[in-house]
Amino acid sequence: MSQDTEQDMKDSMMAALENVIDPELGIDIVNLGLVYDVQLADDDIAKVTMTLTSIGCPMGPQIVDQVKTALGELPEVKETDVNIVFNPPWSKENMSRYAKIALGVR
Repeated sequence: MSQDTEQDMKDSMMAALENVIDPELGIDIVNLGLVYDVQLADDDIAKVTMTLTSIGCPMGPQIVDQVKTALGELPEVKETDVNIVFNPPWSKENMSRYAKIALGVR
């Protein structure tokens, strides 16, 4: 895959992930800064490295299911592998300007 094609695929994957809303905050996981990396492996498996707003987040399994559903709608993706990491830990600084305004975070 050329670098341009790879970047286009990442952009498509991130756009799909903007449809995954954190149920507690009502903002999508991309604008919250929860998605650290997305890649499409040679075997058409989407690899997502992301975190949750807290280690004990009760919505974790639901969010993972939504990630798999959102990426599964892309024709290039056959399967999705979600890797939840807590290092680096999520903080409010990860949020986009849009998310900060929507949540009233300064």
